[in-house]
Amino acid sequence: MSVLLVLLFLSLATVNINEGCIESDRQALLMFKNDVTDGANRLSSWSLHHGHGDCCQWDGVVCDNVTAHVLELHLANPRPLLDDYGSDAENEAMERSKLRDFIGSIESLRHLDLSKAGFGGLVPNQLGNLSSLEYLNLRADIEDNLYVTDLQWLSGLSLIEHLDLSDVNLAQASNWLQVLNTLPFLKILYLSGCQLPQVPPPIHLNLSSLAILDLSLNDIEKSLGVSIIHGLVNLTSLRHLDLSNNLFNSSIPESLYSLDSLQFLNLGSNKFRGKLSSSIGNMSSAIDLDLSGNELEGPIPITMGNLCNLKSIVFSELNLNQDVSTILAVLSGCVSNQLDKLDLSRCHLSGQLTNQLRNFKSLKELHLSGNSVSGPIPISIGELSSLIVLELDQNQLKGQLPSSIGKLTNLEILDISTNLLEGVVSETHIGNLPKLKVFQASKNSFVLRVSPDWIPPFELEVLGLRSWNIPGIPWAMSVDSVIDLSFNLLSGPLPQISPNVFFLDMSNNNLSGSLSPLLCYKLKETMGTVILNLGGNVLSGGIPDCWLNWQNLQVIKLGNNRLNGSIPSSMGILQSIVSLHLQKNHLSGEIPLSLSNCTDLILLDAGENELHGSIPRWIGDSLRKLVVLSLRSNKFSGYIPDDLCAIGSLQVLDLADNNLIGSIPRCVSKFRAMAKFNGSMGSAISYVIGAGTFVATIVMKDQMLEYSTNLNLVRSIDLSNNKLSGEIPVEVTSLVELISLNLSHNLLCGTIPDRIGELRSLESVDFSVNKLSGSIPESMSYLTFLSHLNLSFNNLSGEIPSSTQLQSFDSSCYEGNQLCGLPVPNMCPENGTIHGVGHGGGNGNENSTDWFWFGLVVGFVIGFWSVFGPLVFDKRWRSIYTLFGSQTNVVFSQCKIEVSKFPCPLPTQVRGGYWFQGHGKSEVSTRIARQRSENREDI
Repeated sequence: MSVLLVLLFLSLATVNINEGCIESDRQALLMFKNDVTDGANRLSSWSLHHGHGDCCQWDGVVCDNVTAHVLELHLANPRPLLDDYGSDAENEAMERSKLRDFIGSIESLRHLDLSKAGFGGLVPNQLGNLSSLEYLNLRADIEDNLYVTDLQWLSGLSLIEHLDLSDVNLAQASNWLQVLNTLPFLKILYLSGCQLPQVPPPIHLNLSSLAILDLSLNDIEKSLGVSIIHGLVNLTSLRHLDLSNNLFNSSIPESLYSLDSLQFLNLGSNKFRGKLSSSIGNMSSAIDLDLSGNELEGPIPITMGNLCNLKSIVFSELNLNQDVSTILAVLSGCVSNQLDKLDLSRCHLSGQLTNQLRNFKSLKELHLSGNSVSGPIPISIGELSSLIVLELDQNQLKGQLPSSIGKLTNLEILDISTNLLEGVVSETHIGNLPKLKVFQASKNSFVLRVSPDWIPPFELEVLGLRSWNIPGIPWAMSVDSVIDLSFNLLSGPLPQISPNVFFLDMSNNNLSGSLSPLLCYKLKETMGTVILNLGGNVLSGGIPDCWLNWQNLQVIKLGNNRLNGSIPSSMGILQSIVSLHLQKNHLSGEIPLSLSNCTDLILLDAGENELHGSIPRWIGDSLRKLVVLSLRSNKFSGYIPDDLCAIGSLQVLDLADNNLIGSIPRCVSKFRAMAKFNGSMGSAISYVIGAGTFVATIVMKDQMLEYSTNLNLVRSIDLSNNKLSGEIPVEVTSLVELISLNLSHNLLCGTIPDRIGELRSLESVDFSVNKLSGSIPESMSYLTFLSHLNLSFNNLSGEIPSSTQLQSFDSSCYEGNQLCGLPVPNMCPENGTIHGVGHGGGNGNENSTDWFWFGLVVGFVIGFWSVFGPLVFDKRWRSIYTLFGSQTNVVFSQCKIEVSKFPCPLPTQVRGGYWFQGHGKSEVSTRIARQRSENREDI
């Protein structure tokens, strides 16, 4: 009896009934609170006021019911994704806070969850004092910059079972694998995105309890990776293995297939190579297999048909090179009974879809995008009643859309775009799909036929009907996010859209009238539109001042319309804009200064309008991110401002067909993007290219070309058809990444720079119709990529350098010069005198030379006395000549003044193509044409 009383007394002594939690734990928690930025007030209950002194009652705190020690802290950010959950304050609860060492003083802790809570800086070593800890989650966001330099403290957590350090930077923790190998009770390990350093592989892995291992997103290379995989053989409890997004570049070790307890295997986005092994059929417990994004080759082994537990197969971007019907046959056994996801996108599949599809009754997702699957969509597709996602886009499917598709009542995503499908799509096909959120059927030959007053049963978020035959579709304007109705037959005024529409493309239709019905109808409501494409219509009138509520816009495409008036200053309020297309309209006036506020612009195309004034200097000062600047075919005048050279990112500069004067700025060497290739583009330009809306129209090789995803390969300068004078600056030759250089139809003089051969990437050069003199530099023979060349109608002389490229061009590329050698018909003899073909030296030439000199003497005598004879014998002629001579001196003096304005001397013989002084471009063109037809020179 006495023994029982003693035990009862001891138990009561350990219970803290009145005071709640332990004081030392309470103080540690209060210090923790004071040291963080709690923007969402998630720690508001952590207070000593108003009866909140018991920390066991605080939010996120769990205490032992007997000892009142703090056992668990649940402080993970409950809303880490802004797009899915509420406010900034909720997402940044602990923003810019650092984990302090006093967190390690709560030694009773068994569970600590700080995932995505916003902590940054160095993880304190004092966490190693939490010897009772079984669960530790420090999963971070990359921008938190949470890091560890030495993981030795982790060895103090000998009881740890669950460890998550995902996106914590461990790049300096060279002992990471050594320390982890000392944790015998570890069952769950997440080290995704930790920048794990390459370390010597261990002799063996002592992680026999491990059930889940995630080492994804770490750039693990072959030597360490293969050793880790081989070390997994003894981990008989392993159920989940994720090694995706690393740098494995070997074949998949056969030992991996021996893990018969493995249920989830993700080796995606590596460089695994070789054929798919038939040993994959040994993974009898496999539920989810992801081998996507590797260099593995098919075919899919027949043994995969034995994996009766499989629910998900993701083999996208493998080179299976297999008939799709053969794959369906392999999987049509026990696998088809419970398979709910099959992703074979971009796997080089061919053949046709067959009625084997009806065997996959449980299928929820079918992805076959980007293959060469042909034939019709089978009627049996309607038997897949569980289907939620059906992606058959970018194939060669033919025929009509089966009406049975209307039986897929659970369908949320339907993508059949970019095929060869045709026929009518009616309410029978889409009228019974109440859950449909995404309908992509662009680039087919469909005709939509629904009643005018039809109200669809679904609420679409994405609608893509590009290149259909749609005269009108009013219900489409209720779509909530993405609308693509481009290349249709839409006519009439612009419609109104939901404020939630993110992407609107109604380009290349017959829409007419003003922009106002779309832009100005909801002046008090903020529009969420980011991409607006109305190009290629017949819209008219001015651009309205209704941009205040469209400040989310990043891409505006209004080109190829009939818009007039000036560019409104209110467009300067669009400070998020990155791409502005106004080309091929009738816009006039000057470029407004307010556009200098649009500092994120990467493309500005206002070409082929009637804009005038000088090119604004502020473009170079403010628009430092520009990649493409096109102001061609306007009425700009004045000089090219040196300020443009401050745009180091500029890849395309097109100022052609204006009235610009002066010299080419020597500072062009500051165009860094033209001088050095950058393999990646900025995030903004990558984003709009990814959205499929970034198209830069560039004139190259006398053609109007469009560039989008390949824009990063283009470097071009076009200053043609202006009145630029002076020499070609030698600084141009530093732009070694230039692909196209067009300086034609100007007043440029001097020689072609000797170092032009350093522009090894040049594919197109046009210096025609200038006043260039001297010889063609020998270095031009180094331009091995050159496919377009025009040096015609200059004052060039001498021999054309020998090279495969230069001799391959037509002789018209060199006409109007004094050049010799192939491909022109004039040969270059040793004495330097140019002879026409067929009139060279040889016997008989002496006699023709004598007659030449005889004719010259006789002509001189007759001409001399014809002019001076009347002056000698007739006094009236002498008086007239004296008067004419005085007037000529005045004219000559005026011409001398005009000539002195040019930095290069005019040639003594002025041919039709070079005589710009006092002649318009039309007269120059007439003279060139006359010269070609009559084969003569104007002296």
